[in-house]
Amino acid sequence: MLPALDKPTRRVGNKLPGANSDSSEVSDKALYDAWLASRAVPASKAILLTPGAQRSPSRENAALAVRIARRSSLGVLSLLWQLYPSRILLLVAMDLCRGAFPVFRGYSQAMIINEVQSVISSGNFVCTRLCRLIATELLRLALESGFDSFASANEEVVQSSARFALEYRLMEQRVRMDVPTLADPNVRDLFQESDLFVRSFSGVANFGLFSPLDLLRILTLLSEMLSHLFVLWTLTTDRTHLSLLAFSIISYIVPLLISWWRQYPEYTDDIQDIRAARATAKQNKMRAMAHSDAYRSEIVLFGLGPWILDNWARARMATLGLDQPRSFPAENSTFNVLTSNINASGLLMALQNMPVLLAMQSSSASLGSFTLYRNSIQSIVFSIQQLSQLSRMAFQSIFLMGAFSAALQVRPRLQPSPEVKLAYPSSGNGMKIEARNISFSYPGSHEPAVRNVSFTLNPGETLAIVGYNGSGKSTLANILLRVTGFDEGELLVNGHDVRRYDAAEYHRHLTAVFQGFSKFDASVRQNVGVGYFPDMQHPAAVARAVKLAGADPVVAALPQGLKTRLDASGAGASLPHFAAADQGHRASPRGRPQGLSGGEWQRIAISRAFMRAQRPEVELLLLDEPTASLDAHAQNRVFETVDELARSDAGERTKTVVFITHRLSTARRADKIAMMERGTIIEFGTHEELLAAGGAYASLYKASI
Repeated sequence: MLPALDKPTRRVGNKLPGANSDSSEVSDKALYDAWLASRAVPASKAILLTPGAQRSPSRENAALAVRIARRSSLGVLSLLWQLYPSRILLLVAMDLCRGAFPVFRGYSQAMIINEVQSVISSGNFVCTRLCRLIATELLRLALESGFDSFASANEEVVQSSARFALEYRLMEQRVRMDVPTLADPNVRDLFQESDLFVRSFSGVANFGLFSPLDLLRILTLLSEMLSHLFVLWTLTTDRTHLSLLAFSIISYIVPLLISWWRQYPEYTDDIQDIRAARATAKQNKMRAMAHSDAYRSEIVLFGLGPWILDNWARARMATLGLDQPRSFPAENSTFNVLTSNINASGLLMALQNMPVLLAMQSSSASLGSFTLYRNSIQSIVFSIQQLSQLSRMAFQSIFLMGAFSAALQVRPRLQPSPEVKLAYPSSGNGMKIEARNISFSYPGSHEPAVRNVSFTLNPGETLAIVGYNGSGKSTLANILLRVTGFDEGELLVNGHDVRRYDAAEYHRHLTAVFQGFSKFDASVRQNVGVGYFPDMQHPAAVARAVKLAGADPVVAALPQGLKTRLDASGAGASLPHFAAADQGHRASPRGRPQGLSGGEWQRIAISRAFMRAQRPEVELLLLDEPTASLDAHAQNRVFETVDELARSDAGERTKTVVFITHRLSTARRADKIAMMERGTIIEFGTHEELLAAGGAYASLYKASI
């Protein structure tokens, strides 16, 4: 595996990255390169196709398809095989059997037509044999219908299980991704095409998608073609039959005069009850969290990946019906299964040829042979058309399968390679931070957001970062939190390069309040509990965090307290919680979500950070404008609480604190102050030292008082 790099791939529009650009880390780089090359527009190799676009059937793409299939098909098929080996074998066997059904149908109907011809020709209208043949045909149709019902039930189980397994693997990989990795447009496209591949496991040619399980349809068509070819070979024995063969070919081009009627089962929505609706809503919510860039920072920081994955998996299993025992139709409904879907159109088509019997009486050929010939030829031509269509779809699906296999091998940029990985060394008295000439530029930006930043923060110290809007304060905070990486310089944490720490392990030792904190469409308990989700189900732990943040009056005024669902849209469509309380209305737990003001939401975000701040392993508290929407009294209380959380019961400092603020009266609380301007630290020292220097900080401070 190649070493991971912090610097993201840059691309202008849809242009391919340059040869010297860093690309996303994939274990099988040859697979990733083949997938990426397949997206090149033939007319301009520097432009990429949009995700999911059709690849042209060129010689180059054919070669790429072969390379991708060799590197990815075995892994995907192995994953599918592990689900239900016996069911997959049964699926293959039954699909091969289905290919022979049309031949048996043709012979049975030909015998009926020949018997009718014999009765009319002989003038003996005793129809005992004819009735037996018709009864046998109806029995065959019933058995064929029952066979199809059994095969469809088995196929549904295999398809649903396969889709869930692949969705789970893709979701598991998605929640592992960090912000710099998903900033790469090629990685985003890779996951988008991977999602299309997973969606293909919903039956044959679903929305133009084709899955590996649909290859069994090709086996069925091939089996059917061979069966019809065998029929033609057995019937073409003399000139008469050759004439019938020629006549059948001509008749094939004549449009059908009658459109056969068939009653299809009505479409029914998967969501049939409240339980399914809730499961679908939860599944979509977890999926949105995993895919949204707005939530990515807090998902990474608070380690929410396993929690999101577990909730999504349970909801997804419910929507697919995999949480309930699956069985074939009950015994008391066997008759319905065998008769409800009987398709007698083939029999009717055969009988419809009886009017031409008078024209055939002078010929030595039988009408049954004529019908069998015609049906076999039509079936072969139709099968060839289907094979052509399915082959084109299968060709496109190879590239989607390659995207899926490559996506599972992407390593997050901030994840160190095994050979350099280092266990995080806890100091017990806070985190030591040493920044040396750190610089970082956002993808596509020509100006660095952070440049040549250097400072040292000893364990247990408090640092205030101040400066005008756009000076790089929040970007520096994200670098310190290891939410994003950096392009140049060094960041030492407890004496070691931060890039050597496992990102998830590093995040367990810090907590934060983001300036653009997330608002989840969930209950208060869940909005707070995501800060440390192992304690989310413990009301006492959540209530303590709420109290520490001074949010207990807000929660107490809500209709259901911690159980109140909050309105994350900010559209103000919900009734204010205080209005509902004043009027004596108590919204149902599943009713209209409650709206909060900006200051109330900020208290919820602070409570979220305090969920983890209480943990002994946490060594860094970082707060980005945590009190911007609070009054002076509430602001003082929050910082007093932060100071208490950063100390042991004996009063010794056990945590390092970094906070960003535009209120310089708050900055005075810090041991050290960093004044930022245009992405760099222009002044660094204590409040008294910076005032004595008479620089930018002193001017800003004097202007604020």
